[in-house]
Amino acid sequence: MSRERLNRERTNRESEVAYGDPGTPDCRGGARYLWWLVASQPGRSAAGALLATVWLVLMALTPYLLARAIDDGLEPGDLAALTGWSAALLGLGVFNSVVGVLRHRTMTKVRMDANFRTVKVVVGQATRLGAGLSRQTASGEVVTIGVGDVLTISQSLTVVGPGVGAVAAYVVVAGLLLSVSAQLAAVVLLGVPVIVVLVGPLLGRLRGTESEYRERQGVLTARIGDLAGGLRVLNGLGGKGLFADAFRRDSQRLRAQGYRVGSVTSWIQALGVGLPTVFLAVVTWLAARLAAEGSLTVGELVAVYGYAAVLVGPVAFFVECGHQISRGVVAARRVVRFLALEPLTTDGSALDAPAEPSVLHDPASGVRLAPGTLTALVGARPAESAAVVDRLGRYAASEATWGGVRLDGIALPQVRERILVADNEADLFAGTLRDLLSGRRDRDESAVARAVHAAVAEDIVLGLPDGLDTAVDGQGRSLSGGQRQRVRLARALLADPEVLLAVEPTSALDAHTEAAVAARLRAGRSGRTTLVTSTSPLVLDQVDTVYYLVDGKVAAVGGHRELLDGEPGYRALVARDADSEEFDAEEAVR
Repeated sequence: MSRERLNRERTNRESEVAYGDPGTPDCRGGARYLWWLVASQPGRSAAGALLATVWLVLMALTPYLLARAIDDGLEPGDLAALTGWSAALLGLGVFNSVVGVLRHRTMTKVRMDANFRTVKVVVGQATRLGAGLSRQTASGEVVTIGVGDVLTISQSLTVVGPGVGAVAAYVVVAGLLLSVSAQLAAVVLLGVPVIVVLVGPLLGRLRGTESEYRERQGVLTARIGDLAGGLRVLNGLGGKGLFADAFRRDSQRLRAQGYRVGSVTSWIQALGVGLPTVFLAVVTWLAARLAAEGSLTVGELVAVYGYAAVLVGPVAFFVECGHQISRGVVAARRVVRFLALEPLTTDGSALDAPAEPSVLHDPASGVRLAPGTLTALVGARPAESAAVVDRLGRYAASEATWGGVRLDGIALPQVRERILVADNEADLFAGTLRDLLSGRRDRDESAVARAVHAAVAEDIVLGLPDGLDTAVDGQGRSLSGGQRQRVRLARALLADPEVLLAVEPTSALDAHTEAAVAARLRAGRSGRTTLVTSTSPLVLDQVDTVYYLVDGKVAAVGGHRELLDGEPGYRALVARDADSEEFDAEEAVR
């Protein structure tokens, strides 16, 4: 095994140990979340603060040693004293360089720990929310957290090191100046609070403008995802231009908001550099006047200038840390808001599922699925049919029952094992087509072949270079819309659940393929409970029972042809020609 591979595996093991359990985040606010990240690594945070303090304090001591070298060695011509103080300066510089390296390494670890710990809790929350994630927040929100907010949060922890060190250096320099001149010490002690007062209102304004910017950014990211995922459909419906116009308007508003954020940020950064420079000039001018009056020696004048120059760093750190904390709190609030989401269904129950196939009943709509039957839901609004499926699949809180027992009272693993909701927009992960169909379980060739046949997906397999072993892009981007839909259906059929609830499984297929899928679905699921949502006559002609929904409730129940004859609303919804003629699915298959 190569050294590179050994190092990589060791790094992975260390990462798993460090972040296997990120802990329980404090979700009471953005600031509390940032403090939790600091408290989660107390030793490293303390080391970063200590090293930064030593680093900045030793920088502040450099002018003192320089003043001693001038007053004790250079001015009186004492070569031994000059050599001694110069050696002390050299030793201090070398030692402080080592401290600076250690400080930088430690603070990098602090930031990386915060980064990975936040990623871990966000991913864990996304996993905990499961299928309810997309129903509670936009995908753009999660992407924005992962791409931008995590980095912003980690950068804000800079305050742990240089921020603490800046306070210590400020106090030390003020003390050293007090030994030289009370007037200069007073200027230093009062100057920093003045800078804070000047910059403070800008930090508050930045927090507000950046919060709005982040919100708009999440919306725009979601639009990008929608556009990328539905470009073919939009183009076919002629809606690509409308969507592009909406995206253009949103992006322009985001750009304008970004300019506002940039304007405030530029002022903060300008003040962070300019005010310390003005501060340096004032202190230097006062010291020069005192030296001219004879109140300061030449060495003390040099030392005062050095102290003021050194203070530029800590003062700049004050402003920068305030800026970073302000942005970090905004980002942490978004993370906290995401972590506060709760799963739509919880597993606080322990009842066993029915031992035998049993009736699934949704009281809210009146839909009742008899075991072993092929049933269809028909509604003018697809969202209403999908809501019934969510309740019967226990992806939404409801009073649905299974065998007379409330579904939310049955142990969730048993529900997931026996009831499968097949969404026509379900994720398709990157990998070979075989892995995509089989999931986490190994499937034999005959089972895979049967599922592919039932989903009328043989042409997909034959059209790929390596058949089932061909790599497929994430979300099936290398496949057409109809191919993705058949792959999703084949995956659901290969799982062979006791109850299959399929949402619009044929909506992207042409009539010939749709009729073949409907006929094979009936044969392939014979004796198993299956529900499909559809308004296609080719599908409806194959089912045992059709539930016609109006405003989310059952308005009529019966066979497809029976409802065509007796329900005008149903006939208007599902008939594909003006004369409402009957469709022969078997003829379409041939």
